[in-house]
Amino acid sequence: MTAESLKITALTPDQAAKILASAYRRRVTPEQVREVVEAAGLARADGTFSLIEYVAYLAEEVTGGGSD
Repeated sequence: MTAESLKITALTPDQAAKILASAYRRRVTPEQVREVVEAAGLARADGTFSLIEYVAYLAEEVTGGGSD
């Protein structure tokens, strides 16, 4: 997997797990990514999802989703 072959708007859970593990310097499994993708309803028919939408979903979860 090279940076040129990645499209952050169409990643698989395996690709995203590698990217997130590298960024956070912690173990991130494809299963963990898949759980979030499924909970957020981000999966496309081909099994990919947008990392941008993934991070936005996590941010919303952490901040309470704008509920005041």
